Amino acid sequence: RYFRDAKITEIYEGTSEIQRMVISRAELGLK
Repeated sequence: RYFRDAKITEIYEGTSEIQRMVISRAELGLK
């Protein structure tokens, strides 16, 4: 169970990192 939770957290952190990249790229496009 702990391993599965850690994997979910890892995936979540990865997606939030991607979202940040997408948002920053969108902001650069708007400028």
